[in-house]
Amino acid sequence: MSSLDLTSYGIDVDTVLRNANPARLYEEAIHLDPTAAIVDSGALTIRSGEKTGRSPADKRIVHHPESADDIWWGPINMEIDEHTFQINRERAQDYLNTRERLYVIDGFAGWAPAHRLKVRIVCSRPYHALFMHNMLIRPSAEELEAFGEPDFVIYNAGAFPANRLTEHMSSKTSVDLSFENREMVILGTEYAGEMKKGIFTVMHYLMPKRDVLSMHCSANEGDDGDVSLFFGLSGTGKTTLSADPNRKLIGDDEHCWSADGVFNIEGGCYAKAIGLSPEQEPEIYDAIRYGTVLENVVYDETTRQVDYDDTSITVNTRASYPLEYIENAKIPAVGDHPENIIFLTYDAFGVMPPVSKLTPEQAMYHFISGYTA
Repeated sequence: MSSLDLTSYGIDVDTVLRNANPARLYEEAIHLDPTAAIVDSGALTIRSGEKTGRSPADKRIVHHPESADDIWWGPINMEIDEHTFQINRERAQDYLNTRERLYVIDGFAGWAPAHRLKVRIVCSRPYHALFMHNMLIRPSAEELEAFGEPDFVIYNAGAFPANRLTEHMSSKTSVDLSFENREMVILGTEYAGEMKKGIFTVMHYLMPKRDVLSMHCSANEGDDGDVSLFFGLSGTGKTTLSADPNRKLIGDDEHCWSADGVFNIEGGCYAKAIGLSPEQEPEIYDAIRYGTVLENVVYDETTRQVDYDDTSITVNTRASYPLEYIENAKIPAVGDHPENIIFLTYDAFGVMPPVSKLTPEQAMYHFISGYTA
């Protein structure tokens, strides 16, 4: 752990902890966050505040001449102007400047060195720092020393609201992305998944420009090196199926497919915790230990046992842990070209039988048409 001068980011705070280890972040969370606790498995449990999920209706991308023609604008990719982005960034910087201490996590997105992105997170909650310590690829001491300037910066001021009267704002929550400034600003939501998905959005934009396909899928590998991909929305089974004890885990959610094969974007997993049990998902259950972040779960104040079936806070309870917490994880998290591509779906209309084998042409059609959604 070291300190870091953030004055070039418009932030002047005396105490800035850079890449603090989990033990230090545990201490900081327990001392500073009234919702933090250590449960019987050793994991850190925490509340994300009012928002317990992502806020897609509050996401904005800067409309800029350099990138405007590469973005499919509409109800999903909504625009803001550069001036509004600067207003929200200054609002985030102003809030961060009021904190007595800040946390910085420097890490990588993408296990393939040729396509790796250097990412910097600036945040005020130790839980957010520990979350991104888990979810980014953790640099070695030598890599951290030589890290230099990042390729992308996230200002997480989620405890501070956006100004509803600012142009393009739809609520007090605003998650704003500028490809030209290589920055993301988070206001009005403390849900940690916004940082994870923000980086994924950046990779979705950058990788196709390098002839690399970015994919929302999990991946694992057999003993013979055969790679399988599992596409599907949250809750369809990507994480569960990829954590097969008989196969090596490459990753549970975000991957890229290049001319050299498949690589994971992340350094960790972000598993749904609802209904989790050692009988049904032993690999994931065993990964919830010291260093893991448990979001919005309910636990017994006396025994510190987690009730994974309790949805009184949210059905979207989550666990964030490093990739290597899965016993058979493959490090580095890369693989050959996939031999099997599996679509996991919630098909409410009976379009196809429960299990269907598709031709390449059918697979392309259903993928492009969004059938996995």
